[in-house]
Amino acid sequence: MLRRCAPGSPGPRPVVRALPPSASALRQRLRQCAERIPEAEAVLDLLEKCPEHQKKGGFPVIVFEGLDATGKTTVTQAVKDTLNGVLLRSPPACISQWRAVFDDEPTPIKRAFYAAGNYILASEIARASTQAPVIIDRYWHSTAAYTIATETSGKVQDLPPAQDEVYQWPEDLLKPDLVLLLTVDPDERVRRLQHRGLEKTKEEAELEANSLFRQRVEESYRRMVNPACQEVDASPSKEEVLKTVLQLIKKHCAF
Repeated sequence: MLRRCAPGSPGPRPVVRALPPSASALRQRLRQCAERIPEAEAVLDLLEKCPEHQKKGGFPVIVFEGLDATGKTTVTQAVKDTLNGVLLRSPPACISQWRAVFDDEPTPIKRAFYAAGNYILASEIARASTQAPVIIDRYWHSTAAYTIATETSGKVQDLPPAQDEVYQWPEDLLKPDLVLLLTVDPDERVRRLQHRGLEKTKEEAELEANSLFRQRVEESYRRMVNPACQEVDASPSKEEVLKTVLQLIKKHCAF
């Protein structure tokens, strides 16, 4: 995934260094901090148990992406119920208890945790997709979009150009059949957050306070390829959004 650097070149760009491109790179990064962070050793143990190059079963795997308060929780539950599927989340439950620990670490370690969660989740997806449709609340695209937006300062124009390697799906990570990006008007999203009254994560506080950061995250989502995100306006009623989503699933996924 990483391009080879010519002799004398400065090496991989910061955004590439912050986003491990493979499971082997993740293992190396977690080993480097395992003595200082016991939880890293625990994540590494789980990662080591995951078979390489996971393959999905015969049922479709559908990912929902988007900023907080765009309706992912409501929509994923509704789709799961409608399709009689399995609902999974990233990071998976087996490591989500350690989020607070890694959120306080430097960006490369923090991103290694979230990226490792995707590979651990892939094992759950591989198993579940042999039995039923799999609905996922966030996956690799979230890890990549937030990393790119964090490591890039300034406006959307300052992001790595479209077609850059940072927007590519890792070659050794199980791919979904469909990725749906839920979006709402920024003012509506803030209203929903206030209505929920939940404690904000550091990144959510940044999204609310920094419109440029929010724009970089959303544009990074839109530049993802292989698979790309299908954008869905989540502003209408829950029933209308579900109808649109089910139409897209029917169009892109074979049951």
